[in-house]
Amino acid sequence: MDLQYKHKTQKSNCRRAGVVKKTRVILSPEAEEVYRHLNRQAEKSKTERTILNGINNKIELIKENIHYGNPVAKKLIPEEYKEKYGITNLFRVELPNYWRMLYSLVDGETKIEIIAFVLDIIDHEKYNKKFGYKRK
Repeated sequence: MDLQYKHKTQKSNCRRAGVVKKTRVILSPEAEEVYRHLNRQAEKSKTERTILNGINNKIELIKENIHYGNPVAKKLIPEEYKEKYGITNLFRVELPNYWRMLYSLVDGETKIEIIAFVLDIIDHEKYNKKFGYKRK
């Protein structure tokens, strides 16, 4: 099954100022790679299955409420994301086993669509490294 197609076809509504906006969740190539890896391992590993189920549940919550995740302060957004994707906002969602999913909200191709673009699905160690947090 094509993961991107699956998420593109699952849409929900977001109401703003009386206008119904559709929400799509799209994965970056990096996030899609992690998602596919977890999907392959889920049958054999309870840990991967738990993380994968968490991702799927959080995606559904984001479709219902685009601001579901915790907003990341603009000054804390990694330069990598700003340069690679040109994002100006970032949200963090906690997943099982201390994993994190990071997404940004962008306008869709039409004025009646919002895209929640999942930039990364990463473990806690990679998250800390990406944001410059150090161990005590």
